[in-house]
Amino acid sequence: MLGDVPVVVDRGRYQDAVTPWEDRPWRAEALGWAVDLLARRGLGPAGEWRVRLRPWSVLVRLPVAGGREAVWFKANPPGSAFEGALTEALARWVPGHVLEPLAVDARRGWALLPDGGPLFRDVLARGAAGAGDWEELVRRYAATQYALTPHTAEITRLGVPAVPVTSLPGVLDRLDATPLDDRERARLRELRPRLPDWCAELASLGVPDSLDHADLHDGQVFLPRPGRFTFFDWGDALVSHPFAGLTVPARRAREDHGPGILPRLRDAYLEPWTGAGRSTADLRRAVSLAWRLSALGRAAAYGRLFPTTSGTTGAATAEAGARCLLELLDDPPL
Repeated sequence: MLGDVPVVVDRGRYQDAVTPWEDRPWRAEALGWAVDLLARRGLGPAGEWRVRLRPWSVLVRLPVAGGREAVWFKANPPGSAFEGALTEALARWVPGHVLEPLAVDARRGWALLPDGGPLFRDVLARGAAGAGDWEELVRRYAATQYALTPHTAEITRLGVPAVPVTSLPGVLDRLDATPLDDRERARLRELRPRLPDWCAELASLGVPDSLDHADLHDGQVFLPRPGRFTFFDWGDALVSHPFAGLTVPARRAREDHGPGILPRLRDAYLEPWTGAGRSTADLRRAVSLAWRLSALGRAAAYGRLFPTTSGTTGAATAEAGARCLLELLDDPPL
């Protein structure tokens, strides 16, 4: 039956990326798993399957008959194989804030996911959302992180990397092989002695570690209805200082609304973290420190997800990792 389904494959700019999709037995087993699970729910494939192959995942959109528009099969590489189990756990801990999977095979790094509705990116493109929606997004994301602080040990047991603030100088040391020119490498090495002080200060401000999505742009959030944000795609996630998670959405919002939006986003993000003896000044200082240091967590994710990638795909992922690392040199805008 699977052989009769029309399939369209999209490799994007990663034409030489090696994924499990090329392995026919793996492909038959994975898609058979998805189809069998759909059948148990009274659903069946209907129409063209669209396959999105990237170095970081195999993603298949399966249109279905029986009451749903489509479901999604996702397979993660070893470096993010925790994502399915994490998504399943998040649906228990913070229901309504994350995409709840239909099924997960944690051992194989597979998940079957529902359609989450329109992407926030698409809503923005239609002009149906604005600056206030960005504020609500970061406020809800911060509330989600705050609610997850009691679960950090359980999250790391699922395989999510733990990167405490005080370990970040070592992260930079391990990334020394990142492809950089001599001038860039010299600037990072010149900055290295300042890292322990920044990390110690951030740790001393008393905000507990939590889950950081680490790539929360407008294409990683659904907006099924006004004010209702659903976070998904946790493959880059880590347990570290939560405030590092503000950087990516704030930068994206700044592209549309200019730098004047940043203080509003910061203050919206900090609302769930107020109290517990933390002053506004301390929280804002923590945002500034975490903004800069977030570069290390995101750069490390590239090394974790793509340890042996080569060819043009390897060059593209190495370049992206280097760009993240160089953000460490930028003065925080807040």
